[in-house]
Amino acid sequence: MKAAWRDRYGPPHVVSVREVETPAASGSQVLVRVKVAGANRADIDGLRPRWQFIRLFLGLRRPRRPGLGIDLAGVVEAVGPEQARFKVGERVFGELFGIGGRTFAEYALARERELAPIPDWLTDEMAAALPHSGLLALQSLRWRDGSTVGAGERLLVVGASGNVGPYVVQIAKARGVHVTAVASGDKLDFVRSLGADELVDYRTTDYTRPAEPYHWIVDVDAHQPMRRWWRALRPGGSYVTLGGPLGLMLSGAWQRPLLRLLTGRRLAMMLWWKPFHPPDVEELLRLVQAGQVVPQVDKVYPLEQVAQALAWLDEGKSRGKVLVVP
Repeated sequence: MKAAWRDRYGPPHVVSVREVETPAASGSQVLVRVKVAGANRADIDGLRPRWQFIRLFLGLRRPRRPGLGIDLAGVVEAVGPEQARFKVGERVFGELFGIGGRTFAEYALARERELAPIPDWLTDEMAAALPHSGLLALQSLRWRDGSTVGAGERLLVVGASGNVGPYVVQIAKARGVHVTAVASGDKLDFVRSLGADELVDYRTTDYTRPAEPYHWIVDVDAHQPMRRWWRALRPGGSYVTLGGPLGLMLSGAWQRPLLRLLTGRRLAMMLWWKPFHPPDVEELLRLVQAGQVVPQVDKVYPLEQVAQALAWLDEGKSRGKVLVVP
């Protein structure tokens, strides 16, 4: 089969497409014939880890697992002898963090808990655009204790035009939240079309100093130290970031517990993320079926151009999801 391949760390151009052996399903594994795969920021982080200690797990000098990709939609090709949930020929989608992922390929091996059936009303393309980004968005609006942002409250979304941000905007609007979206000026019309109430161009405005503080802030990819955010939050407000350079994540670490104790303001990286969590998958599908969330697909690339797809994403040019088709 054909599959994306990288044998060293680096920018997207280190990725090639090779002929490799098709994996076989064993135990409770499922072999999926990939129809569409979704590209994510996590794929870029796997190519060029920003947190260098991650190489202890991925491989110090070169990646232990040469494949790439975590999101897919496809058809069950074969199942292991201990797998009873899915049948050959069934349409499935999922988020693969086990067994090396490798969804940028003609076939991908998954654990059964990493997959769910695709409803008849959902296309393969839309299904592939949902898992990682949609679930991150849904979970970013819920603190680890279950509290969330509610109707009438104010939310700031930083990075509203990429993979995750469009989902955050739409999910929040479905809950009656007042949404302010931050993006570059040339993408503001796109973000407005998602339903954002207010728009901020990060190139001209300091979005950490709003005229009125927020109840909740989702910072998709942090570019500011967390200590700069506490004045942008109301007392009792919450700031969640999904990632960023290690130095920024550690900045002010000793101050955050004290800040919460004194003001109730909560600031954290979302370490409570649960990949392909079934209740959240069901909630996301409900929102899509109701028309309250529409997956935003920016570009679709053939597998042979997977390096270009990742470069487009890495350069911050995408407006929504980038997909790859074998």
